[in-house]
Amino acid sequence: MSMDLMAREKHGGPFAVRPKHIMSVDVEDYFMVEAFAGSITKSSWPSWPSRVVESTKRTLELLDKYNAKGTFFFVGWVANKFPHLVRDVIAHGHELGCHSFWHRPVYSLTPAQFREDTKLALQTIEDASGLRVDGYRAPSWSITKECLWALDILAEEGFSYDSSIYPIHHDLYGFPGAQRFPYTLISPNGSSLREYPPATVHFLGLNLPAAGGGYLRILPSTYTHWVFRHFERRYGGGVVTYLHPWELDPEQPRISGKLKSRLRHYTNLAGMKKKLESLLRLYSFQCFRDLLAVERGEDLISQSSQSTSTTLSGRLQLE
Repeated sequence: MSMDLMAREKHGGPFAVRPKHIMSVDVEDYFMVEAFAGSITKSSWPSWPSRVVESTKRTLELLDKYNAKGTFFFVGWVANKFPHLVRDVIAHGHELGCHSFWHRPVYSLTPAQFREDTKLALQTIEDASGLRVDGYRAPSWSITKECLWALDILAEEGFSYDSSIYPIHHDLYGFPGAQRFPYTLISPNGSSLREYPPATVHFLGLNLPAAGGGYLRILPSTYTHWVFRHFERRYGGGVVTYLHPWELDPEQPRISGKLKSRLRHYTNLAGMKKKLESLLRLYSFQCFRDLLAVERGEDLISQSSQSTSTTLSGRLQLE
């Protein structure tokens, strides 16, 4: 899509309009991550000391400090155990999204299992909040080329948008060649689903990840800020940023696991707060709901569907 729908900076003017980016938070506890799935069973979750309430409140305080808004994708298990946390997020003016119930990779499920998990998570989050949930994000970016049927199910269950397809190479997830910018998908029954990929930059024929999770936490800040400046100059904004509350909790209990998993999960937890604050201080953030409203207001979905839409079930348009 054209990123001109974003507010462009009026250079030199007395009332500069800051380009808008997207802030998203995947609300899950530290022991739910896929990196440690081999060490921690779902049945043992209740025995682990939960830290998600405190770490999410820490995230809310940081966003409040810089007047930033975002979309909080809740794991249904968390929403069920801590419904007051769901309501706290709403009270701070943020949007709610769905991040599954059991945080299992989509590609490990059958379509029936995925539908059941999604419906349970959606009902739990909506019951806790009293609000409709329009957006979905798969655990660990796990909607891949092998399970595009999940997009059909999301559209059938009434979601307006998804943010699950990462157009990169990765050992656990990714859809190399998928589009890098938002696009509209049309299901066989005619319903549409807007797809919002996380931020990447194209370099030497590869899509490089940026501005989210471990990439934000571990990679140099100079790289992250270059990505933001590049998006602002070339596209007028639109960096889809993401993080997890546990990334702002350097005191979390350590879990045994593979060296690669431990490096990914624990590297630079102590520096994440400073990195996030540097982004919040310099850039302006909104939630997916607000971006979708702008797109609809400008009738961009119908325009982009002429060139970028495709069926959800398997014919995802590639770059």
